[in-house]
Amino acid sequence: MTELTADPARPRVFLIDDHPAMRRGLALLLTQDGFDVCGDAGDRTQTMAKIDAAAPDVVLLDISLGQESGLDLIADIRTFGAKVLCYSMLEDFATIKSAFDAGATGYVTKRDLAESLLRAVREVLAGRQHVSPEANQILASGPSGTETGSAPLSQRERQILSLVGKGISNTEIAATLNISVRTMEAYCSRIMDKLAIHGMRELRQYAIRNA
Repeated sequence: MTELTADPARPRVFLIDDHPAMRRGLALLLTQDGFDVCGDAGDRTQTMAKIDAAAPDVVLLDISLGQESGLDLIADIRTFGAKVLCYSMLEDFATIKSAFDAGATGYVTKRDLAESLLRAVREVLAGRQHVSPEANQILASGPSGTETGSAPLSQRERQILSLVGKGISNTEIAATLNISVRTMEAYCSRIMDKLAIHGMRELRQYAIRNA
């Protein structure tokens, strides 16, 4: 993304998303509404190299960063004094709760993103916690029966679910992650057990709905 000229009078927002087109779209939306997009990154390495000099007031963080999890970045970002607003296709109780437990100030699901983003950024900047309508409904409902008494999806399981939702085959996902197809199938089996899903067809439908 092209670096933008800093304006000290405008709230500073740093973007973390592994899709450059998404970062460009968010940057355009934010700058048109009076925010200063002070930098962007696609993964942990880029974030740690840029965030100190960028000095953001708030970081807009995608939970799914390719082979990484944005959840693991939240505590590090907070050490730079920035508030964290998460957004994600993941709409399960465990992920949303984990984001707030890690120190996030806000959470917006991707289906709520267009409507909630600007308001969410303003509320987070004001020091108020923001939970988008969809995420709030999930939190209010509490953990589902499949989550009660069982572990939430691991970072690798969330990563695999994201790739499944993009229509990538098991063989291609295994090659991307440098694991065997059998290991990939074992991951899918565990994901299905945790989500009470029966079969790969249902898993793909779930992943696509939450993409």
